[in-house]
Amino acid sequence: MSAERRSLETLPPRDWPTAARTLEDDGVVFLKSALGPTDLALIEQEFAHSVAHPTPKAVNFYPSENATFFEDTGQRMLPMVRATGIDAMVAALFGEPDLWYMGEQLFLKENGFSRRTPWHQDTSYLRMMGSQLVACWVTLDPLPREHCLEFVRGSHKGTLYNGSAFAAHDDTAPLYKDSKLPRLPDIQKHRADFDILAWDMEPGDLIVFHLGMLHGGAGTVPGMRRRTVSLRFMGPNVVFDGRPRDNVGAQEGNDAALAAVYGALKHGDPLSRVMGQKI
Repeated sequence: MSAERRSLETLPPRDWPTAARTLEDDGVVFLKSALGPTDLALIEQEFAHSVAHPTPKAVNFYPSENATFFEDTGQRMLPMVRATGIDAMVAALFGEPDLWYMGEQLFLKENGFSRRTPWHQDTSYLRMMGSQLVACWVTLDPLPREHCLEFVRGSHKGTLYNGSAFAAHDDTAPLYKDSKLPRLPDIQKHRADFDILAWDMEPGDLIVFHLGMLHGGAGTVPGMRRRTVSLRFMGPNVVFDGRPRDNVGAQEGNDAALAAVYGALKHGDPLSRVMGQKI
């Protein structure tokens, strides 16, 4: 695999300034046919290898249900990111050559009914602020709109909510039990009150979204398989968000676990020196 970033001229042509404005305004942009057959074959190969060789962080959500809902995270897919030109696309959207690869998150849903991923913001779980903070969402299977990842338009510029605890009984159950962060709204029960974006997707399409977006993923039905990969990136304007998530004592529990990642950073310090791989 190439160790160099591909040039945009080697990728399908696109109006990148318009795509960048859409990402900035809406918090998400849909890139139709961004990846070719060779790129997809490489991603599929990496996905299969990751499922066959899970990391210690791999989990199977809701094991009492009949369906598979497998999730894993890591930093093993950087060579694939380079070879497919996904990093070049992100650089074009940022208008900035410097990027850091934060890692991948992959999901496998199949073998029956599986519940949807609750609405949430990734920034509720992270300590990061800045406009250059995105995930690239790839599907390896055709997905009709009703089974696509969904987004509330512009929500990356709005309220930071308490994280979802991903409780089986309540999508809005708060992650932080003693927090000033407001509880997540029940978007799924009040969909008409929100400007929700989603698309019919084919393998090769790509969704790029800001990690502050309210988003949620549809479940699956019998006979359906959904293999998706989310690749996270940040640019140089991303800084440490030192605002407290939980008001208990000296930020024990979740925040203590994050100390190993963020170290002694103070609110507003650049994250580039501690997060991800510069690419």
